[in-house]
Amino acid sequence: MGAVHRMLLLLLAGLALALGQAQAKQVPIVIWHGMGDSCYNDFSMGKFAARLESHLGEDAYVKLLCFGDNVLQDTLSGFFQDANKQVDAACRAIAEDERLKDGYHAVGLSQGGQFLRAVAQRCPFPQMKVLVSLGGQHQGVYGLPHCKTTGLTQPLCGLVRRLLSQFAYFGWVQHGLTQAQYWHDGHRPDRYRRGSTFLSDINNDLADPSQRNRTYADNLAKLEALVLVRFNLDTMVVPVESQWFEFYAPDSKEIVPLESSALYQEDWIGLRALDETGRLVRLSVDCDHLRFSWPWFYENVVDKYLKSAD
Repeated sequence: MGAVHRMLLLLLAGLALALGQAQAKQVPIVIWHGMGDSCYNDFSMGKFAARLESHLGEDAYVKLLCFGDNVLQDTLSGFFQDANKQVDAACRAIAEDERLKDGYHAVGLSQGGQFLRAVAQRCPFPQMKVLVSLGGQHQGVYGLPHCKTTGLTQPLCGLVRRLLSQFAYFGWVQHGLTQAQYWHDGHRPDRYRRGSTFLSDINNDLADPSQRNRTYADNLAKLEALVLVRFNLDTMVVPVESQWFEFYAPDSKEIVPLESSALYQEDWIGLRALDETGRLVRLSVDCDHLRFSWPWFYENVVDKYLKSAD
């Protein structure tokens, strides 16, 4: 009887160990790089992925999304490729990866943030579990990198902004210039809604409200967490508040808080549902665009939202 008892104890211990290991298995992570970067760049995205893998442990799987066969093609795609086509390509790459079939977390750097959100809204299988947006422009941009509101360069910035406002919503610009697809002209909201081929769609901010895609809200609301990281000293994203889904009031420089916006109040894409269940997380850090420290990132983002429980 003693031998049988010991054998049962060993079997139970082995089963408990196996269950513990299964529970601790790290959820794979998909990363979409920002404008001007490439999945093939070992000194930026390669290092980013390696740091994550090292911190998460030996069973971590980190997938860098690529849009081209080399660093040049991938980099140029971030400037001159239709965002909708990139999202379609990302959905295919994720669906075809056997290691992602049980779900995955996603990290979007800069414009990769809103592009991965489009993946979550349009391609629910396999299931995206957590989306971390690092400086993503979820309400678009209405300004130019490093352009201040005062100073000698302000007139030039204003001129280029006016030119973009005139031509950004032309079809050939929308389909040929990635950044034009999330250019948000707050002075001409009707023109934005009619002409934007990407941002107005994924935000369900449409000229005809009856055309809103309800599945966008349903799919985004399935996330375990949507983590929005805002860089308070950002000189790249105008307005900075776009990183938290906030934007200018119509024909004004005043920022409308997320909770006061129709996007939130009418829950066009599921943000209110996420917020009311504690799954909309807004973080901020005092640094320029993507200039966060790794200790801060590990403590506030990776360990809390990306690392599987031990």
